[in-house]
Amino acid sequence: MPESAVNFVGIGAIGLPMAARLVGAGHPITGVDPHPAAIERARAAGVPAVGSLTEAPPADVVVVMVATPTQLAALVTEALGAGVAGQRWIVMSTVGPESVREQAARLSGAGAVVIDVPVTGGVARARTGELTLFASGPAADIAAARPVLDPLGTVREVGGEVGAGQAIKVVNQHLCSIHIVAAAEALALAAALGLDQRQVLALVEQGAAGSWMLSDRGPRMLQDTDVEVASSIGIFVKDSGLVADAAQAVAARTPLLDVARARYVQAAEAGLAARDDSRVIETYI
Repeated sequence: MPESAVNFVGIGAIGLPMAARLVGAGHPITGVDPHPAAIERARAAGVPAVGSLTEAPPADVVVVMVATPTQLAALVTEALGAGVAGQRWIVMSTVGPESVREQAARLSGAGAVVIDVPVTGGVARARTGELTLFASGPAADIAAARPVLDPLGTVREVGGEVGAGQAIKVVNQHLCSIHIVAAAEALALAAALGLDQRQVLALVEQGAAGSWMLSDRGPRMLQDTDVEVASSIGIFVKDSGLVADAAQAVAARTPLLDVARARYVQAAEAGLAARDDSRVIETYI
C-alpha cells in the first residue's frame, strides 16, 4: 500500500511531524483533531485536517496518536458508528496493554485489522523520521503496514499479539519518567550548591552521569515556564499513572517511579499541566 489514504488522529506536538512525514512519503493524509489550534497548525504545515473522524474522507488506514485510554475508547466508539470493516488501524498512542487489547477487540470484531505500535524518541526524532516503533501483532499485519510505518522510524517487532508493544512502552515510560525528574533534581542541586547550571550540564552530560533525557530536557529546564511544549507535564501524569497501574496489576514494586510520579502530580496541581514536562524542575524551586 505505497499510497494508502491515511486518517491520522491526534496531530499534536509529536503527531503533526509524524503526519507530515507521511505526506512527504506520498500518502494522502487527513489529520484529525478536535482542537482548532491543532487544525490550524496542521494546515500551515501542509497537512489537511478536520475536527473529527466522521468529517474525514474514507481511508484505508487509521493511525491513532490520541493522548489517553479514554480518548481511544471514544474514538473507537465514533468509528464503529460509521463502520470500520476493511480498515487497518495502527494504534501508536501510549495507552497501556489493557486499553489497546480492549479496543482492538472491538475493532477487529467489526472487521478491522489492528496492530499496536507505540513510539518513542520525542518531537525532534518525529521530525526526522528517527522514532523507534514497538510493533506488535501478527507479523503479516505488521508487514502490510510497513509503507506507513517506515517513514516514521525504525520498526522493532516485539511480539505477535496486540498489547506487547504497549507493555514495552510501559517499561520505556517508567525510565523516561524517572530520568526527567532525576535531571531536574540534579540541576536544582547544582543551583543550590551555587554552581552555574549550564556549565554543570555541559560538563556532566557526556560522562557516566549523562542520559538522553538530561541532554534533551536539561537545556529546556534552564529556560522559563513558557518554553516550547514538546511533551507536557499532563502527559507524564498520565504515562506514569499507566506505568503504576501496569506494575500494580502484576504486583511489581516501583518505588522510584512512585517518587517521580508524585513530582508530576505536584507540578500539575501547581498549574503546570499544560507546560513542557521539563518544567517539573519548578517543583524544586
